[in-house]
Formats: sequence, structure tokens, C-alpha cells
Amino acid sequence: MEFDDRIDPTWQTLDDLQNGYYVIQSKDGFRFGIDAVLLADFAKTATGRAVDLCTGSGIIPILLSAKTQLERIDAVEIHPTAAEMAAQSVSLNGLDDRIYVKCADLRTAPEIYGKSVFDAVTVNPPYIRSGGGIASEGDMKLAARHEVMCTLEDVISVSSKLLKPLARFYMVHRPHRLADIIVLMRQYKIEPKLMRFVCPSMDKPANMVLIQGIKNAKSELKLMPDLYVYDRQGNYTKEIDYIYGR
Repeated sequence: MEFDDRIDPTWQTLDDLQNGYYVIQSKDGFRFGIDAVLLADFAKTATGRAVDLCTGSGIIPILLSAKTQLERIDAVEIHPTAAEMAAQSVSLNGLDDRIYVKCADLRTAPEIYGKSVFDAVTVNPPYIRSGGGIASEGDMKLAARHEVMCTLEDVISVSSKLLKPLARFYMVHRPHRLADIIVLMRQYKIEPKLMRFVCPSMDKPANMVLIQGIKNAKSELKLMPDLYVYDRQGNYTKEIDYIYGR
């Protein structure tokens, strides 16, 4: 795909997702990583209508559009520049009739969309606790990694409001926050149902966790086998290659 007048090559890149789709990203801003790719694959069983919170570049909705039969995917991003690039990526891929990007604080999402309207919520939130404060638009990297614009509790409480009864919640986070995650999910009536740890390699501990919850469900948590990113030779494992469509 050629650069067009919606892309400024002096500060933006157009990245090929190897599935027929592309995503616009800032050269110096926060760029999507393997966590977003793994979350989109983890949520590939989602159906109906979904919303992606903290959407950033829009990578998760774009990947979900290729992996699922979701009828509509809404996407919420607080930073105007990131939201604009996400909307541009959606348009470039011809997905305007399926993905709808909204520049908004996710805490206002229940007012924007209504309560109990979504069949699925996906979110790749900031992982690191912050002492507070407000990040400016130029602080996209900071806000993507640190809880300066929203907290873990914000993400889970809002997700609970947005989800229909028995609808699904999908999140990727860090294992060291797992106790907080489970406590908050149960506090807001999202029962943890499925969990998978992601390890850099077989001899290293997990540095990511994928978790699925169901609103108002009964308790029963299942653990999937660990997912390894690299094999003993330092190459991507077969499962990672499969997820990436290689």
C-alpha cells in the first residue's frame, strides 16, 4: 500500500500486518507490541458487538476484524492524535462500516454507548501504577504504560457496566497485578473464567497474562497451558508463528 495524503512519512509509519491489513503508527510514539497481537487472538471467539478500550493505534479492532465474525467493533482512545491515526487506519483498510473509533475518556463510555450493550470488551490497559497526575497529548508513551489517564479499577468497573449479562471480558496484563485483577473483577461481577500465562521462553517466568471473564457467571477458573514466545534456539515458537499467520 502506498503512502497517501492521510499519512505523513516524516513522523508516521504504515506497517503491514501480513493479513491484508495495515496500521498507521507514530515513529516516536507508543507502538503496538506482541501483547496486542496475543490479546486479539485470545479474543477470537468473540461474537456480536465488541468494544476495545485503550485502543491506541486501533490494532486490536483491526486484528479482530480479520479473526472474528464480530458485527461491529467500537474503539475508545483518549488521546486525539492516537484516535485520529486509528480512524485513519480503519479507513485505509476499508473497515469504516465495521470499526468505529471514538476519541473519549473510557470512563465516559457507559454514557456514550449505554449500559449492558456489548457482547465483548477487549482491553490492553496501562500496566504500571502511577502516583497520579494528568498526561498531556505529547505524553502518549507515558499514558500507554502508566495509569495516569485511567486505573485498573476504572477499566474493570467500566467494562462491567458496558457488558451484557454473561458477556465476555478479555484483557492482557502483567502477572504481578494478578491479585488486584481478580479481586477487582469479582468486585465488579466479572467472574474470571480462563487464564493463560505468556513466558518469553521455557526457562523464564511469565511476563504477561491473558485473562477472560464473564459477567455474572458462576465461579470456575480454567488455566490454559503456558504460551512460550521463543524456543530454546531463540526462534519464535510454532504457536507464535501461527498466531501471527506466518
